[in-house]
Amino acid sequence: MSTNSIKLIAGDVHRGLAELVADRLGLKLCKVDVFRDSNRETSITIGESVRDEDVYIITQIGSGDVNDRILELLIMINACKTASARRITAVLPNFPYARQDRKDKSRAPITAKLMANMLETAGCNHVITMDLHASQIQGFFDVPVDNLYAEPSVVNYIKQTIDYNNAIIVSPDAGGAKRAAALADRLDLNFALIHKERARANEVSRMVLVGDVSDKICILVDDMADTCGTLAKAAETLLSHNAQSVIAIVTHGILSGKATDIINKSRLASVVCTNTVPLEGKDQLSSKIATIDVSLVLAESIRRLHNGESVSYLFRNAPL
Repeated sequence: MSTNSIKLIAGDVHRGLAELVADRLGLKLCKVDVFRDSNRETSITIGESVRDEDVYIITQIGSGDVNDRILELLIMINACKTASARRITAVLPNFPYARQDRKDKSRAPITAKLMANMLETAGCNHVITMDLHASQIQGFFDVPVDNLYAEPSVVNYIKQTIDYNNAIIVSPDAGGAKRAAALADRLDLNFALIHKERARANEVSRMVLVGDVSDKICILVDDMADTCGTLAKAAETLLSHNAQSVIAIVTHGILSGKATDIINKSRLASVVCTNTVPLEGKDQLSSKIATIDVSLVLAESIRRLHNGESVSYLFRNAPL
């Protein structure tokens, strides 16, 4: 593999995933100087030449400093653009504001579209992300978007750590039914569905189970876990229908607010999330939290994109 013209860049915080990707590719992260003035303005200088280079900017966006990380990303993209980089790819494993993908009420913004506009205006030529909350977000961009999937890595995890022959895949809401059905097909399992009714945003009032989970290990699958209230209530619902145990597997473990307390007090056996979002020590606060490393998928997508190879292979296969 030729990586002579690849430059990997990451900000000054949440560098864990970027360092894993760099190790996989046999590269070092570029030196980046980040300064914050007393009024919190951010100044960024790329510490080495990127002229006519293929630049990949890897940004992990957590739960507490989303807007700071977004602005840092935009400034880094623009710094590379003005430094004559040949192509700039934003690697956003967890795409920010993905849940604001439609106008669901009067005078509401479509912030995911605004994110696309800002990335393109800053100088982004390509985007790599994983498990978009709504795949149609790719249509907000006028540049190519590669939406990778955590499913192959999740399948490997389930086969290696769970007695999945006695399991059933469960979607915690109707919106995730397609995701659950696809995973169930890969593992040759049945799947069930929970219909949830919300009293208000982020607060579930009632859950209705569709399917038989008696004496089964229930594997709850979702694209993200924010407050974890839905997962905790789903576990209660499943166990009340005689489920053997409940394991939640999500792609983006945002775990905001009191999520770790909710997990600890819940009847969930474990909550497994990928490292697309930095856990920021939350896994130390709960023995129930485990992670799946997706750095190999991101590294392989960068290698394939740089060499002009197909990325669709990664949609169904996890790299070795």
